[in-house]
Amino acid sequence: MSTPATTDPPYVPIRSSGWATRRTPVWLLVVLALVVGGIALTSLHHKPSHAQQASDLNGYLNDMNAAVESCAGGVTESQQALSAVQSGDTGDLNTAVKLVNYNAANCSPANSQPLDDLTQYQVTESLASFNLQQCTNDFVTWAFPDAMQAQVDMASVLTAKGAPAQASASAALKRALGKLDAERATIYSILGAAERAVSDHAALPRLPG
Repeated sequence: MSTPATTDPPYVPIRSSGWATRRTPVWLLVVLALVVGGIALTSLHHKPSHAQQASDLNGYLNDMNAAVESCAGGVTESQQALSAVQSGDTGDLNTAVKLVNYNAANCSPANSQPLDDLTQYQVTESLASFNLQQCTNDFVTWAFPDAMQAQVDMASVLTAKGAPAQASASAALKRALGKLDAERATIYSILGAAERAVSDHAALPRLPG
């Protein structure tokens, strides 16, 4: 007896997953490449050379000098006027008092456009690591209220009558000049560190006191 022939259905391979595999679109790869490239360029932009930093630091010093020059020059004039009177030149006492009061007012941002502009000053990004934004604030403080108060006290010394009043005014002036000196020391410390970091030796703004 012969065995009947059997017909098997055609073999169909079984998929390992029920979901079709999708390829990443070419346009998405291009976008990712551009983003990565942009990040790399930005990173390079945040690493300026020492030469660029030195140039920017010199620009910063020039800006600070221009902003406080009038106030600083006034402090020097006021000190000279006070010294002249204390040395015996009392003939122009009234003129000296007016000069000192004028110079004191000129150290206020309300009376000085350069100082007012300084309160809004933004340090360039290449110098961001040198604490110069705080230094800018210190320049403002050196002028107002410190330099202004020192000159107000100089005027008090010039106009004080009698030994007790003279002693009190002189003591107040000594304290004010001490604050002025301390603020200047802080400023010079920050600027000195920045100059050493970029191997620059530009002259620092002159801040009398």
